[in-house]
Amino acid sequence: MSSYYNPADLGKFGAIADFQPQLAEKFFAWYGDVFAEGALTQREKSLIALAVAHAVQCPYCIDAYTTDSLQKGATEQMMMEAVHVAAAIRGGASLVHGVMMMNKVNDVSM
Repeated sequence: MSSYYNPADLGKFGAIADFQPQLAEKFFAWYGDVFAEGALTQREKSLIALAVAHAVQCPYCIDAYTTDSLQKGATEQMMMEAVHVAAAIRGGASLVHGVMMMNKVNDVSM
């Protein structure tokens, strides 16, 4: 194995049912419902999943939702834009927490 994450493990995701079939069944039913067509298209949901995958840095999810987004008609530009949205939110979240630091500095300095 050349990395900590084994790409072949993505195909084994269904095996999580082996140790707890009742919970896995509930999870997969819910997961399927989440990604079903609704107010958002399946392509939009796939792009959201791709962006979130980058934000939480899950290589399995990046792999799966890159493929899924392409299969659902997303373009390379759409996918990269989704990744940039995730990066902007993640960066902004770090920066806005700077207000907490600023508040603490003001409290300690007074």
